[in-house]
Amino acid sequence: MSQIARASAQTNLQNYITQILHTELNTDACSSPSPNIMCLRFGSVHVIVVNCPEIACEILRKNDAIFASRPLTFASDSFSFGYKASTLSPYGEQWKKMRRVLSSEILSTAMERRLHARRAEEADHLIRFVYNQCNTTANNSVDVRHVARHFCGNIIRRLTFSKRYFVEPPLGSAGASPGPDEMDHVDAVFTVLNYLYSFCVSDYFPMLRGLDLDGHEKVVHGVMTTINRLHDPIIKERIHEWSTLHKHGVKREVRDFLDVLVSLEDSEGQPLLSLEEIKAQTAELMFPIVNPSNAVEWALAEIMNKPQVMEKAMSELNTVVGKERLVQESDIPRLNYLKSCIREAFRTRPYHPFNIPHVAMKDATLSDYFIPKDSHVIISRVGLGRNPNTWDVPLEFQPERHLSGSSNIVLTEPDLRFMSFGTGRRGCPGVSLGSSVTMMLFARLLQGFTWTKLPGVQTIELKESTTNLALSEPLILQAEPRLPVHLYVSVSS
Repeated sequence: MSQIARASAQTNLQNYITQILHTELNTDACSSPSPNIMCLRFGSVHVIVVNCPEIACEILRKNDAIFASRPLTFASDSFSFGYKASTLSPYGEQWKKMRRVLSSEILSTAMERRLHARRAEEADHLIRFVYNQCNTTANNSVDVRHVARHFCGNIIRRLTFSKRYFVEPPLGSAGASPGPDEMDHVDAVFTVLNYLYSFCVSDYFPMLRGLDLDGHEKVVHGVMTTINRLHDPIIKERIHEWSTLHKHGVKREVRDFLDVLVSLEDSEGQPLLSLEEIKAQTAELMFPIVNPSNAVEWALAEIMNKPQVMEKAMSELNTVVGKERLVQESDIPRLNYLKSCIREAFRTRPYHPFNIPHVAMKDATLSDYFIPKDSHVIISRVGLGRNPNTWDVPLEFQPERHLSGSSNIVLTEPDLRFMSFGTGRRGCPGVSLGSSVTMMLFARLLQGFTWTKLPGVQTIELKESTTNLALSEPLILQAEPRLPVHLYVSVSS
């Protein structure tokens, strides 16, 4: 291997690998290349870290079938209700079953079209919320992180449960701030992503499970308590509703993702999914809200320090959409510069340094290196996106690098020079939906408001958090409405 290291059981996996691989990527000099592939030993497990596009393509394209499984960890077991859903489950019949449900039913093109109106309504709610913030906060200040995360949370709750809030606010207050349950829900989802495959000593030394030496298990139990408290009443009520309809021979169209999960039947007319499978897949549907909100916060933070980039983005919006109507999903194919800004955010600022691990189901060879069966293989998102062998001035935010002359820029990267939604048989089946949500959030924020720094702030500090790669502090900016008043009034009524 390019580098072999042994880490103690107390070492944090994420920080340890990031320190080895990417110290030079976070300096101005980038004087020496990072290793393309590295092996670490945790207990009896080989953990293989990949840092370059060519080897990543070997894993997710050429040898996709070999690396199609997932590790068995305390957190992934808990979050998937015993591996009952799709994304976190090891390769096998249960994964195949839930993947078919997810791809063919939940995230199908037909379902995406059917739920378009709900996404459009949430984009209008976004404009209303920020507009109200402009009129009610000191200095017209807006917490962009709060706005982005709860916009994504509202969308996925609306698509999954047909409700924005767990307890609906009074009529006429749809532009109000999220309540305590919504705050808990979004916090729980982000905690899931922080702990899902972070280092837990008992994952590599199973005899220590239950001792909770690193506090990992306590956090996981707390998150699952929150998710169950908020999801279970809705799921059980919906199962009862569909059972009653079935008993009386009444049929109705599905209205959301939960309806799909509850209403599916097997060849004998019995429910296809158990309660635990429905709970697991419902929880898993919440995880992707992290990607759009983090990318948009970083993109806006970056362009606040680059007036020329902001000017180009606004010029494109003015040309493609204008100021007499609000940007819609149908405009996205022509917003290539905005998409290039988001691609740069995905490239340089992923929320998590690594993709979800793959497990080798048999011995394999990657770039002439022997990979033993059962090895955990993780691809470094930072290593790909900031690789000086792939990108010129890799730490510089330059949307123009993605403008290759294509008539329709996309947010995915087929050559794996960075990772956005993943690829291969364990890749994200919701690329289209995720791209739409990301772009509508970004485009509505830019089109609807003029953004400026707070008084006394000369430059936005682009510092990463110590626990993930989000901004270390929430992005807070001043916002001024820039469109005709009737557009804001029309979505506020």
